[in-house]
Amino acid sequence: NMSSTDELSCVYASLILQDDDVAVTAEKIQTLLKAANVEVEPYWPSLFSKALESVDLKALITNVGSGVGAAAPAAGAPAGGAAPAADAAKKDDKKKKEPESEEEEDDDMGFGLFD
Repeated sequence: NMSSTDELSCVYASLILQDDDVAVTAEKIQTLLKAANVEVEPYWPSLFSKALESVDLKALITNVGSGVGAAAPAAGAPAGGAAPAADAAKKDDKKKKEPESEEEEDDDMGFGLFD
């Protein structure tokens, strides 16, 4: 569990440095951790600085969960893609209606959720 605390401390230090537009280096991570009275294994700051030297942290943070993977299938859809989507929506509506009728049948039989 100690290594996860060390790792998390270096993550936060790296994010703070990036937010202040300061280069993420092992020395600066260590300085920030020392100022916060956080002790980590000596290899963590250098590991993080080497791992992040070729990464644009701001772009990485702003693109988290942007759905980049979801756009690829939509782009590859055929020109008639709207009709199958409409059919799928109708099927979803039918599926949604069926469970409601089963719930009503359960209520009629005396099986209610809050009975």
